[in-house]
Amino acid sequence: ESIAAGVAFTLPGFLFLSAPDSADYFNYLTILVLAIVGGLLGTLMMVPLRKALIVNEHKNLPYPEGTACGDVLIAGEKGGDFAKTAFWGLGVAFLYATLQKLLHFVAEVPYYASEKANKYFPSAKISGEITPEYLGVGYIIGPRIAGVLVAGGVLSWLVLIPLLATLVQPDAIALQLVSLGYLEDINKAGGRGNWSPDTHSFSDYSSAIYYAYIRQIGAGAVAAGGIITLLKTMPLIIKSISSSFGSIKTKDVNGNTTVGTTVSTAKANEVPRTERDISIKVVGFGSLALVLLITLIPGIPGDSYFQKALIGLLVVVFGALFVTVSSRIVGLVGSSNNPISGMTIATVM
Repeated sequence: ESIAAGVAFTLPGFLFLSAPDSADYFNYLTILVLAIVGGLLGTLMMVPLRKALIVNEHKNLPYPEGTACGDVLIAGEKGGDFAKTAFWGLGVAFLYATLQKLLHFVAEVPYYASEKANKYFPSAKISGEITPEYLGVGYIIGPRIAGVLVAGGVLSWLVLIPLLATLVQPDAIALQLVSLGYLEDINKAGGRGNWSPDTHSFSDYSSAIYYAYIRQIGAGAVAAGGIITLLKTMPLIIKSISSSFGSIKTKDVNGNTTVGTTVSTAKANEVPRTERDISIKVVGFGSLALVLLITLIPGIPGDSYFQKALIGLLVVVFGALFVTVSSRIVGLVGSSNNPISGMTIATVM
């Protein structure tokens, strides 16, 4: 899911930022190789951070969806009442989805929108996509994190949109939509919010303002949050990498220095199999191999092998940095709520 989202968000961004002939760079093989390289890079970069983020920070980063998946596997292995609870949840979700999507007894997205002339909340909207999967995710991530997500929606739809509806003229909103490609021309009807050039107004002001301003504000907030989180986690990144490199030199049972092993034989026997990490040497050589692969791929932009190698090196460096940011966000809100587009924006910037 994350690899597919990364491809879907990243490659169009590169096309928008590059020259018209850059479309020739991205054929099926190049996109496939880049997706594989990105997936392997993310996995390698997470190895030295696993203990620091997943183990040591478990109280602050519960990784709700990963924990839930682990509990489901444990329930399936133990059976009995553990498995019964999981199947009860599956049955309730199936029944709810049947009533909602097939029989239409339950609205998929109930909403209420106020008029622009409303004195207190002009063009405000309250809506909710009440589906079994979102209900499950909300239960898994808990009320605190779910409350943060709801607070973002409240800030957008009940504060910023009414404020912008009061302060910004309809023509200015329409021009903003034109510049973003959501409206073909200010003199033509249609577009987001259903613009009317005759009356110079929208039939749906909240949607028009959302696409004209709120999405950009949200993207900027995610990018800023990612950069701030990156700065806050830099000590953790340095500590984790230093610890991983320090583990290359260890003492064996006789007190002799051993180079080339992450743990001594006696120590390895004490560490559970599930707690043993891949050697940092594998991470290092794997990253170098990915840089070499990027250098040799014919479709990668660059006039020389040096430029391609530099691109590969920058990919590894920024990939390592934003793996930490993304992992912390997933640890808080789960992978379903991970703003991959925001990570992409921050990386491209």
